[in-house]
Amino acid sequence: MKSNFKKMDKLLLVLMLAFTIFGLVMIFSASSITAVLYNGTYESYYFNKQLIVVIVSWIIGFALVLKLKTKSYDFLAPVGMIGVLLSLVLVMSYGTITNGSKSWFDLGFVSVQPSEFLKPIMIVYLAVYFDKLLKRKDYNIFLVFVPFIFIGICFGLIALQPDLGTALIVAGIAGIIFMYLPVNTKEMKKIKIGCAGVAILGLILIFTYSLNGEQTSRLNFKAPCTRYTEKTGYQVCNGMIAISNGGLFGVGLGNSTQKYLYLPEAHTDFIFPIVCEELGAVTGAIVIILYLVLLIRLLQIARKAGTVKGYIIALGTFAYILLHLLVNFMGILALIPLTGVPVPFLSYGGSYYLCLIMMLFVCERVVIESKSEATKKIINSI
Repeated sequence: MKSNFKKMDKLLLVLMLAFTIFGLVMIFSASSITAVLYNGTYESYYFNKQLIVVIVSWIIGFALVLKLKTKSYDFLAPVGMIGVLLSLVLVMSYGTITNGSKSWFDLGFVSVQPSEFLKPIMIVYLAVYFDKLLKRKDYNIFLVFVPFIFIGICFGLIALQPDLGTALIVAGIAGIIFMYLPVNTKEMKKIKIGCAGVAILGLILIFTYSLNGEQTSRLNFKAPCTRYTEKTGYQVCNGMIAISNGGLFGVGLGNSTQKYLYLPEAHTDFIFPIVCEELGAVTGAIVIILYLVLLIRLLQIARKAGTVKGYIIALGTFAYILLHLLVNFMGILALIPLTGVPVPFLSYGGSYYLCLIMMLFVCERVVIESKSEATKKIINSI
């Protein structure tokens, strides 16, 4: 157990811990007014709930790293995919509606979003599938597309909830993994180009014909402060006001004015504007730089992974975090429509944080096994 801890990537571990602590601080600050004025509870209500999620996530995460080998994913990943697929079907009938989407199971003491668990399970499932497939010398090129059929079904079920933001991130993660599969034949390159074209066409068709009234209204996302009385303009405009209020160095931790119910979802999707308002644009820039360090580290882990499974796990986790950051930041800056996507580590929410930490700890397991394999090769060469 101690030897496994020593082999863990310490930079990745430090970044996970630093982001988690910073996220807890900002969740307490951003949610305190909402907890008291809107929910009629105490200031630390959301903070306490998130703290429980953090503790449970880290305990499970360390157990995964120190005890569970990636070989066990060969069985767990397909079972997980079947479980998620069934839960996505069931949530259509038995789920509760939140922000216009029937995406949640309300268990009383906690709410669970099945579509959020699809992202990490899908990454591990694709890693297991292609690790086995690419070990075979001869395989039918059609087999490359088989796992994406199941993912496509899940995409459709999520879109029907409707939760287009989550559906597009699922498609984006699967797309990045597909485009960077370690298969470089001429035939595969042509197929990748063709699939990219089909994906772009699919997005155009979705935005043209498949959106409901609520989703269509979000397409009118430009110049939000000229549409202050509209739902889509009000939220983004108040986010921009928060960023503007902060200036370079902020108004001070806990001193945000926009969190006084001016800015909806201040402790979830719009927590980054609160960061900039209270701690300033300089701190916001530092946070973005640290995200870039985290993303680069994940790419390094992918490059050094000794197996296809490890490579896809790290690459998928990179895509998972990158897409959440891009969709959220571009949404709050009115560059794309709002989709209700959380900020990694910073936003309040149990399902997403648990899934994120699990995937990062799985990446740590990839590091451990890559180092162990490298050590074995050195010993055998002596």
